[in-house]
Amino acid sequence: MSALAPYRDRLAAGLSALGLALPAHTQDRLLAFGELLLKWNTVYNLTAIRTPQEVITHHLLDSLAVLPYLEGIGRLADIGSGGGLPGIALAIARADLHVVSVEAVNKKAAFQQQAKIELGLDNFRPENARVEKLASAPPFAAVISRAFADLARFVELAGALLAPDGRMMAMKGVYPEDEIARLPAGWRVDRVVPLAVPGLQAARHLIILKRDGMEHKGD
Repeated sequence: MSALAPYRDRLAAGLSALGLALPAHTQDRLLAFGELLLKWNTVYNLTAIRTPQEVITHHLLDSLAVLPYLEGIGRLADIGSGGGLPGIALAIARADLHVVSVEAVNKKAAFQQQAKIELGLDNFRPENARVEKLASAPPFAAVISRAFADLARFVELAGALLAPDGRMMAMKGVYPEDEIARLPAGWRVDRVVPLAVPGLQAARHLIILKRDGMEHKGD
């Protein structure tokens, strides 16, 4: 039996608590991704999370908590994605979402490529590169990061990837008041979303940034 099989109900309950109705085959793929993370982590040290239950809460559910805020987004860049989080989880959950994952560390990008192959993720593409080297790529409707850098550094490095009316989305822990205060000219906070991740006893926030002069599009 797989390591994550006993936690299938925990994943299903967590998804329900997040208001996400994902079919059984999608949940199976999420669990398969979690299995790959655990397997590769024994050799490649992809993440500090090493128990099946924490993979469910700290990785899968934490990543998927932002899914409702990606409605209308067709193309997403995930910056400094490590083991493919949140990008691979989001690509599994939404087959119509095209995700480009940018990871500079070779072994982590190699894991993402293997996960793409084993999970059959045609809508996911890993890029083993530094984010500033992708500035010439076609623009993205949204650029997301999870524990990549502070907000100022995030927009400095990845802002060039964004479409003119796009959104930068930073997944953070506690409300980053100091980081927001240090945002560079030309950027401002569009929205701050407190996230309640089932089973995760820690503050989580999604900070959505936009360029100055862009109208707020609503919730």
